[in-house]
Amino acid sequence: MSDRVIFHIDVNSAYLSWEAAERLKADPQALDIRTIPCAVGGDIEQRRGVILAKSLSAKKYGVRTGESIMEARRKCPNLQLVGANHRLYAAYSRNFMNILREYTPDVEKFSIDEMFMDMTGTRKLWGEPLTIAWAIKDRIRDELGFTVNVGISSNKLLAKMASDFEKPDKVHTLFPCEIQRKMWPLPVGQLFLVGKATTDKLNKMGIFTIGELAQTRPEALERHLKKHGRIIWEYANGIDDSPVANLPPENKGYGNSTTLPHDVTDSQEAKRVLLSLAESVAKRLRNDNMRAEVVSVGIKDFRLHYASHQRVLENPTNVTAKIHHVACQLFDELWDGTPIRLLGIQTTRLTKGEAVRQLNLFEDEEEYEKNEKLDAVMDTIRSKFGDGAVTRASFLEGSFPKKVK
Repeated sequence: MSDRVIFHIDVNSAYLSWEAAERLKADPQALDIRTIPCAVGGDIEQRRGVILAKSLSAKKYGVRTGESIMEARRKCPNLQLVGANHRLYAAYSRNFMNILREYTPDVEKFSIDEMFMDMTGTRKLWGEPLTIAWAIKDRIRDELGFTVNVGISSNKLLAKMASDFEKPDKVHTLFPCEIQRKMWPLPVGQLFLVGKATTDKLNKMGIFTIGELAQTRPEALERHLKKHGRIIWEYANGIDDSPVANLPPENKGYGNSTTLPHDVTDSQEAKRVLLSLAESVAKRLRNDNMRAEVVSVGIKDFRLHYASHQRVLENPTNVTAKIHHVACQLFDELWDGTPIRLLGIQTTRLTKGEAVRQLNLFEDEEEYEKNEKLDAVMDTIRSKFGDGAVTRASFLEGSFPKKVK
């Protein structure tokens, strides 16, 4: 067994669990929505959007994350729907991470509801990995009000696979010596990074289990699936040497990121996501009467590699169009065409109150002022009638995003 000890902690039905925890915190006698057919979705009143999280009861009806609200309601007519509250989820995610950082400084945020921890060398401090994993899981449940699964292994890939075993509120191991018994019998579609299209191609090759994939010659997989074939062969054999990427706390600023519902390979789709993120970040800046002088864009690709790029502006801004324009420039400079899993925008170096703008020969001041007024009008409409009251035409062009909050 490797000396490395990696945990993957995954919140069970995160958005639904956080909604339930918040309601029970306000009223301990309230109905626990995790116990009924319930789901968190998009625009409930207009019956648009997709299912973001569902209860076990809803799952029994066949309700799936990512399907439309109307599809889910056809399967489960008595499905109770809860509108998404992304600010609440961000707060729960921070509290979740803060607990984990009490046990090790090496914590990587994989998504809003998934974290990796490098627990190597902590036995003398906290005890055996299984013991401390159960303690962390129970502490999160008791203090924060929601359950998690913990996967334990010697690398990130196997720890993540382990956390997907039986749910909820469980701890599982998947060390290299356990791969053949625990992982190889699973359907190949359950392997990380093997989606439906790849599963179909593998099935046509006569590969139906992870074990069959592991024992296929990697050269044959590369002929059919190119570079991706080698990657999933390595994963099927439990090979992964990626470190837990512990990023230092960011400078005080305003940012937002989103894990995409599918790997994005089209730049225009990515830029629509960036527009939604820019709108969210700029609105928060305006709400607090702040302006940012630095804009950065982060990209995590399908292999989980993360890269970012930033630019210092000549004038601090909180204008959506300006932040989006700069974000798109940074994206074009940064992206190499690799399928994208996550996109983010971060703004830093903040100025409070009105900022004195220096004239810029290469920027249309009239256009900038027009965009400032447009933002003000949209903010006013949304504050009175809700975020869905006005939508940019750009968001009607593609399936994603409708809105990132």
